[in-house]
Parts: sequence; C-alpha cells; structure tokens
Amino acid sequence: MPGNNLSGIEREKIVDVLSSSEYGDFNPHQIVPKLADRGIYMGSEATINALKLIIIATGPNQVWSWDITYLPTKVKGCFFYLYMIMDVYSRKAVGYQVYECETGELAADLITDTCNQEHVSKDQVVLHSDNGGPMKAFTMLAKLKELGVMPSFSRPRVSNDNPYSESLFRTMKYRPEYPEKPFQTLDSARGWAERFAQWYNNEHLHSGIRFITPADRHDGKDIEILSKRHQIYQKAKDGHPERWTGKTRDWRHIGEVELNKRNNPIKTTVDGEKTAQSHTIIPI
Repeated sequence: MPGNNLSGIEREKIVDVLSSSEYGDFNPHQIVPKLADRGIYMGSEATINALKLIIIATGPNQVWSWDITYLPTKVKGCFFYLYMIMDVYSRKAVGYQVYECETGELAADLITDTCNQEHVSKDQVVLHSDNGGPMKAFTMLAKLKELGVMPSFSRPRVSNDNPYSESLFRTMKYRPEYPEKPFQTLDSARGWAERFAQWYNNEHLHSGIRFITPADRHDGKDIEILSKRHQIYQKAKDGHPERWTGKTRDWRHIGEVELNKRNNPIKTTVDGEKTAQSHTIIPI
C-alpha cells in the first residue's frame, strides 16, 4: 500500500465529518478551510471529495432511490409533478404518483403506500434522494422515522449522487411514446405515468441488469433467465468453436448494486455489523 494512503480510521473520521449535521451541507472546498480554522487537517479537497458514502444493495427492497420530475401542463409555467421511487437493486419502479404540487406531506403518503405494498419491515430499507425541499421536509423525515426507513441524501452540489432516479427519468422522457403536447388534466398525466411504469417494469429489458426486466429481477427470476442464456451461448460455441474468438457473452448474475463507484472501500452495514444479507454503507 502506498505510504500516502489514508488508514481505515482516517477514512472513517472523514466520512463522519461529511455525514455530520455541521458539515453535511458544505462541499469539500468549504469543509477544508472550515476545519483548518479549527486547527484540524484531515486531507485535501480532492481526498475528501473522493470519500463518498456508498450504499450497496444485494437484493430487492434494501435500497430505494426517489425523485420528482416535472410534467408540462396546458398552462405555460405550470406543471404536474411525478414522484417516483425506484428499487436500486432491481431498477423496478416500486412506487409512483402524479400530484399538482411538491410537498413533504405527499411524499410521506407515497412512501407509506409503497412500504405497505412491498411489505417492508422497519429498518429494512434505505431511501436515497437529493436535497430537495420535499425530501428534507419535516413531515417526510418524521414519516420515515415512523416507518423505520433510513434516509440518505446526495452530497451538496454533487450532480451524480442520485444516478438511478436520474437515469429512470431520462429513459422516460426520451421514449418515443412521451407526449409531444402538454398534459391536459391530472388524470391524463396519471394515466400516462401508469402506462410508462407498467412498460418499464414488465417489458423494458434494462441494460444495467443484463437485459432483464426490472419486475423479473425484483421477483428473483433473473438468475434462471441468465443461466439459460449462458447455456444457449455455450452450446452454440461448443457446436462451432471456430466461430468464437474468446469467451461467450457475460450472462452472470449481478449480485451487488451500488450508488457510487468505489476504490478499496471499507465495508460496514447500516447498523455497523458485518452481514452479507443487508444493504451496506461503505465509506471509501
């Protein structure tokens, strides 16, 4: 290990600072001088920026990501708001609704309905989001505490800390079926969102999970599907090995999904105990 690498304890101390209420809303370029004013040096801006809180899912209903996107209406400058919760492991849209405004109360209603629908127990799910108003509203945070859902937030002014929800909305808005004209009514917007979610969950072969539908992966069917694909490819290669210059296509099951990339992480679970069956928070 290079001599200039941080130790595990040093990494954990920096992550504690990044996650604290005192520094959680500041970026590394602000944190470093603030620490220096207190006589503390923990690392450079580049070092601290690289130490992200990584959340890993090893199965469905462990880590969810949610966000809100605008849907145009017939009134210029006015919008409907699509709230959507995605399971990071399976990519399934597990909860969604279109409302006429953005509020913590509506977000709390949606997370309650989604937890009930998915039969989620307390302390089972981490819910990741950006730092928007509804995400940090008192009503929403109180509901998460009541439900036993652990909130997780993107780092301030970091644009790629909520990539799965962003990717979902990008897929939605670049679909050929996305309406060219604004939605006329709230019901029409809700109907379209329902149709999109059904397509996305049950028909869309998602490239990030080996071209499996999110619903099949959420239900655990992807392992058998991928195994059969591997067998078919292997049989084809065995029949005509001269047509293959290397290995067959990689159809291995993806066991872990994480919110951010990592380098030599220190693995700990949400409650601090090491277990392969739960979502994992990794300070890197």
